Amino acid sequence: MDVKIAADWKELLQPEFDKPYFEELIRFVKAEYASHRIYPRGSNIFRAFDKCPFERLKVVIIGQDPYHGPGQANGLCFSVGDGVPFPPSLQNILREVSDDTGAPVPPSGNLDRWAEQGVLLLNAVLTVREHQAASHAGRGWEEFTDAVVRTIDEHKQGIVYMLWGSYAQRKGAIADPMRNCILKAVHPSPLSVYRGFFGCRHFSRANAYLTAQGKEPIRW
Repeated sequence: MDVKIAADWKELLQPEFDKPYFEELIRFVKAEYASHRIYPRGSNIFRAFDKCPFERLKVVIIGQDPYHGPGQANGLCFSVGDGVPFPPSLQNILREVSDDTGAPVPPSGNLDRWAEQGVLLLNAVLTVREHQAASHAGRGWEEFTDAVVRTIDEHKQGIVYMLWGSYAQRKGAIADPMRNCILKAVHPSPLSVYRGFFGCRHFSRANAYLTAQGKEPIRW
């Protein structure tokens, strides 16, 4: 199957695109776009990969599924477009960035700036129906994104994985902790953020690890 995705990712993931489950997944997704309001827009489904080429990859952040409110999802987990109000989890993430690094909270929740520095902002499920969280779960996206994490682990080391919440931690368990930096905390949602996300200092810890690896730190 010919999937429109960044060239270096396409070369690595082509075996996945050719599997029967992926062809079935794409048939389902196309039917959903034809009959319901689905987020993100079709051209942004693989945007996390387009914004973070494989050769530049340094950090992986795993989310669950896209925002399901109008105008929110832009293809990068936790991110929203310029001018869109911060959803609660993103607000908490940026507050921790500020508390951890001293950087001011930015005026925009658009995390393209992270992706362009080598942060893969990967949702486990890449599409969702409007106002129906997890509505595309269990349709094949999880198998695909497991393969993404496995591919990263097979071809790279010295990667920082930020795994927030039990769901992300289970998915990130594919990565070898002996060859990478695995950072774990509770999810940044308002329900759990005070149980260990605030104060986790993942952003400074990630940069310390990257610097020790001789890599450029992320400007969070």
